[in-house]
Amino acid sequence: MKYLFLLLISTFIFNVATAQTNAIKITNLNTNKEKIIKENKRIKLRTLDGQKFKGRFRVVNTNTISIDDINIDLADIDALKRNPLLISIIGPSFFIYLGAITVGFSVIAGVFADASALWFVIPGSALLYAGLNSPNFNKNHKRDKGWKFEIVTLTD
Repeated sequence: MKYLFLLLISTFIFNVATAQTNAIKITNLNTNKEKIIKENKRIKLRTLDGQKFKGRFRVVNTNTISIDDINIDLADIDALKRNPLLISIIGPSFFIYLGAITVGFSVIAGVFADASALWFVIPGSALLYAGLNSPNFNKNHKRDKGWKFEIVTLTD
């Protein structure tokens, strides 16, 4: 029984000691600020060519990541930001809902009450447009603003 207990405890300790995850470390060269985005998180990035990619990223090797089975070299990344799923769902739906309500009420009020209420169609349309463009209010880390990207291995 004592040997079984020692075997179980050593297995748990070995598991904890070898558990490692990869991440992207974003470092500002001017202020030495560091941010870490763990693997399998949703990000939005733009390359030096101008291509845009969104999705969960995986680390391929020490200088390459993969988004939707497309390999991207870290040296080719121009801008990178987090893209959380909750904000991606709630943000646009909130703006679309609020814009539709504003446009609907302004049209009803403009037809039946006062024609000056039709001016509320303009902000309602802007809210609809903002909802369709899906805003992301997270900070964008651009290479030309002094941010450097590298792959690190974290221990849990």
